[in-house]
Amino acid sequence: QVQLVESGGGLVQAGGSLRISCAASGRAFSTKAMGWFRQAPGKEREFVAVISWGGARRSYADSVQGRFTISRDNAKNMVYLQMNRMKPEDTAVYYCAAGVLSSQPNDFGSWGQGTQVTVSS
Repeated sequence: QVQLVESGGGLVQAGGSLRISCAASGRAFSTKAMGWFRQAPGKEREFVAVISWGGARRSYADSVQGRFTISRDNAKNMVYLQMNRMKPEDTAVYYCAAGVLSSQPNDFGSWGQGTQVTVSS
C-alpha cells in the first residue's frame, strides 16, 4: 500500500502557473503508475494526467494537454504536476493516486486527501 500527501495548492490568476506535489510513502511507490485527478464542486472526479512507474509513458486529458506536465522522482518518492497557462475551469481539488497506467479512477487503489487549486479570472 502507498500513502499519499498532496501539497502546493493555492490561488493563482488566470494565465499563471502552479506546481503541486505529492509525497509518497511505502516501498511499492516505484512500482506504481501515478495519476492526478481533480474534482470541481458539483462535478465528478475527472482524470488529469498519469505517468508510468519509470516515467517513460505519460498521458493527459485533452483539457490540459500542452499546459500541464506530470513528472516523478522515484529517488525522492515524489510526483509533481506543473500547471501552466491556467484557466478558471482548472479550479478544483486535485488528488494524487497510485495504481496502474489508466485514466479510470477505479484503477487506482491509493489516494491522497487532495489539495485545493483556485484560478481567478
